[in-house]
Amino acid sequence: MILILGTTASGKGSLAFDLARRIDAEIISIDSMKVYRRMDIGTAKPSLERRTLLPYHLIDVVDPSDSFSVDQFLDHTHRAVADITSRGKSVVAVGGTAMYIKALLYGIFEGPGADPEIRKQLKKDIHLHGSAPLHNRLTAIDPAAAARIHPNDHRRLIRALEVHELTGKPISSFQNQFTADRPSDDWTIIGLRRPKPIESSRINARVKKMISDGLVDEVQSLLAEDRPLSKQAAAAIGYAEIIYHLQNDTPLDDAIEQIKINTRKLAKAQRTWFKTFTGVSWIDISPDDTPQSILDRTLRIVSP
Repeated sequence: MILILGTTASGKGSLAFDLARRIDAEIISIDSMKVYRRMDIGTAKPSLERRTLLPYHLIDVVDPSDSFSVDQFLDHTHRAVADITSRGKSVVAVGGTAMYIKALLYGIFEGPGADPEIRKQLKKDIHLHGSAPLHNRLTAIDPAAAARIHPNDHRRLIRALEVHELTGKPISSFQNQFTADRPSDDWTIIGLRRPKPIESSRINARVKKMISDGLVDEVQSLLAEDRPLSKQAAAAIGYAEIIYHLQNDTPLDDAIEQIKINTRKLAKAQRTWFKTFTGVSWIDISPDDTPQSILDRTLRIVSP
């Protein structure tokens, strides 16, 4: 199994596609926003043509009104890996969502075991009063978890409150604790790096293409849906800025510039995360490198 990581707009998606075709693999997306249906342009999903040529997993998993968490990502990923390998295929995972990658490689501590009595009482509370009061309680004690958990996601809502009642600590504090100090041996990890000026130029070009491809119309369509965007989906870079533009009648050029700024901040945060990862075979990409040369260098790592 091969995992390709890199900052946004680093070219990791194209490399994953080229590599998967070469080694007869299927692709698992490690991206917290590509999981959302109908959020296509702003998340830079692979084209429909590529998704027709190769099976992709963990794309278009939930509606934009839903939340999506690390534990859901791990559940989906483990099922996808089992499915792919059961058919004799190789796995190429690709993405830049550092928390997801870290959880996949290093494991994640989920907190204490279940308490049947606490769960019974919480389920009773939901039955009698609905989930809103419990979600409000979670917001007060663990706003980070509440932002990720939809009020109608009773299972995860109950678990978050259960953990707090058992430990006095928010579940989000446990979800930031990893169980290993080195990555799983199951994965060959390849990282892509580009000089920062080139990275910024690629980010600017990507944002320009998203606007020309119809990002504003896509956001308008999402806002017109019956169910509102989840906090997680609405906060996605590219969407949050266009939503603000549409709802406050600010200049579109200002929104575009803010997308570029926020994307560069994301890339900086990704670089910081990736520095903590061990066992990564880094490929430093120069302006002269072509997709074929990058693939060739990758193949030498995968099959030395």
